[in-house]
Amino acid sequence: MTENQQQPGTPPANELPGQTGQPAAGITPETLKSAMKAFKKRLKLTALDEDSSLGRGPFSSGAKGVYAIQPPNQFPHEVWQELCRLGRLRDSGHGMYELVKDQQG
Repeated sequence: MTENQQQPGTPPANELPGQTGQPAAGITPETLKSAMKAFKKRLKLTALDEDSSLGRGPFSSGAKGVYAIQPPNQFPHEVWQELCRLGRLRDSGHGMYELVKDQQG
């Protein structure tokens, strides 16, 4: 391969990956929207499940809240990383993600 040719799948030398606000190649906006919807639903159900546990008495300190969850596994890891790059999710570490503050509520 000569110097002027680039390998397939690599961005041109003057363009860095992740510079634009557009989704990465191969991930459609519909996929991102669907993944966010699934994430919010899982977060809501996890929070409801945590709040309804039997170990919590009526005079306890109240709901602690669930902020980070493991995302639904029907979407690949790249989708969750792309949502983090776009600023819609935050990687909390250990495979857990949380909503960004302005996305909550």
